[in-house]
Amino acid sequence: MSASAIVMMIVAIVIVWGGLIAAILRLRSHPQETEPMPPGVHRAE
Repeated sequence: MSASAIVMMIVAIVIVWGGLIAAILRLRSHPQETEPMPPGVHRAE
């Protein structure tokens, strides 16, 4: 592999994994709110 191909591969890996880590950190600090269940409806277990 050429040096430019290795650099591009590293950049792509950093972008993908960085986005994944950023998404996880954002969801941990701002969890999704669940919608309240309508009256008379029970959760399936």
